[in-house]
Amino acid sequence: MSDDFLLAGVRVIDAASFIAGPVATTIMADLGADVIKIEPPDGDPYRHRTGGPGVAESPYNYRWIVDNRTKRGLALDLREPAGRAVLRRLVERADVFVTNTPLDSRAKLGIRWADLAPLNARLVYASMTAYGEHGDEAPRTGFDATALWARTGLMDLVKPSPDSPPARSLPGMGDHPTGVTLFAAIMTALYRRGQTGRGTMVSTSLLANGLWWNAIQVQAALSGARVEPRPSRDEPATALANLYRCADGRWFLLNLLNDDRDWPHLLRAIERPDLGEDPRFATTPARRANARALVPILDEVFRSRPWAEWREILNRHRLTFGEVGTVDDTRDDPQMVASGALVPFDDPRAGAPLTVASPLWLDGVEKVAPRFPPELGEHSVEILREAGYGEVEIDALLATRVIVQGKTAG
Repeated sequence: MSDDFLLAGVRVIDAASFIAGPVATTIMADLGADVIKIEPPDGDPYRHRTGGPGVAESPYNYRWIVDNRTKRGLALDLREPAGRAVLRRLVERADVFVTNTPLDSRAKLGIRWADLAPLNARLVYASMTAYGEHGDEAPRTGFDATALWARTGLMDLVKPSPDSPPARSLPGMGDHPTGVTLFAAIMTALYRRGQTGRGTMVSTSLLANGLWWNAIQVQAALSGARVEPRPSRDEPATALANLYRCADGRWFLLNLLNDDRDWPHLLRAIERPDLGEDPRFATTPARRANARALVPILDEVFRSRPWAEWREILNRHRLTFGEVGTVDDTRDDPQMVASGALVPFDDPRAGAPLTVASPLWLDGVEKVAPRFPPELGEHSVEILREAGYGEVEIDALLATRVIVQGKTAG
């Protein structure tokens, strides 16, 4: 790894599985850290995850690609004493250790903060849990759909109308921003280490991130307010912040929050000055009181033209809106590429010329060009040699399958 990258020389052990924990180390790899992805000899279950209802089928392992790119791979059996000895040697030389292993399993594997901290005074130990480090539910397992989305009120509050069933989350939807939180905690600890010379333990949880996502409504409830379900599209609090459908079936979100300023501009954009003379809509309080009457009028207006025309008109009048994009739209969205949110991925094994960038940038700091994630155990022997293991020792570990050497990409 070039010394030109921000985190060049930083050694990271990714002993986490699935998404939220590994996302934090993917961002570190993007910034030049040497990330060692540790998996059991049969692989992280996320590596072998297949499709299901509502999950896209593909010949490419797209989930593994986006969440574990640019890492090196070590297949290591931590159930065996010899495997734990390998890990302990790696920890002695590491800067960061990341895990989301359930708390009770960490004790069995000897990978708690209390187990690893004595090995390396500069170690930053990063812990990801579902429900936090303390309390009766700390040992519980969970995913973003359960601990972040369902538990914290998000699932209930985002449903399209009060009578709708709770809204399900998408795979990994909460894991990725939670991984960014863990990355922030790690970097804060590295900054503190630069001041004190000592490492520390940092943590975050899916539960805490769900509450943070929903902080405005949660704080309202904590402050004694009654949080009402959101009304349906046909009965909004204001017709100027609502969903509308165009002639070609495309939906968009009109989001005009300053009625007094935006209402005249909207009337010019939709060529309906007569609505400004209607007493039902003449003032902001009147428009809001009569929102149910204004919605069908705007429905008729927006159904008169296709989305491409409305997009140009709304932009010209500097009105705030958001097109309701589909995931297929991302393949042809020039702004996503121009802004750096999608970056080139020059590896035919990825099945795509682009991948999703980690969502942060530092002026003048380059990111590593994404590399294909490691095959299971692809770098096992290489990593052990770097840690000082001799060939006889490595052969013995291979023979007992304490480590597995996978095929090397080529």
